[in-house]
Amino acid sequence: MKSFKQIVSTCLIVCITAAGFPLAAQARIVATEEITAPAQASTSRDTVNRFLARDDVRQAILGQGVSPQAAAERVAAMSDSEVAQLAGRIEQAPAGGDVLGILFTVFIVLLVTDIMGLTKVFPFTRSVR
Repeated sequence: MKSFKQIVSTCLIVCITAAGFPLAAQARIVATEEITAPAQASTSRDTVNRFLARDDVRQAILGQGVSPQAAAERVAAMSDSEVAQLAGRIEQAPAGGDVLGILFTVFIVLLVTDIMGLTKVFPFTRSVR
């Protein structure tokens, strides 16, 4: 029992001594863009995913020889800035029109990821890896 009390008292002494040491703290001004960036990225991804879920877009993607699942995987692999740019183009497009431009953008993104060796969607590309 005496050794147990010694171990507990030694641990308490170390913990109380360590608690008294000053800890480093940092303070800085946080920009609004830093706070809202994750929410905007999520909104942009939702916009693109909703666009890809439309029946007419799915048919056009299939017409290009790309499966809708592969397109969704590519969107998930895109950076936040790329998704924001694509979502901006979707929002600027007239309702029911210019789907070809959006599909062309998705096609280019898929083509670039194929050439970089990240995916293998198109049989006519060769990876740089």
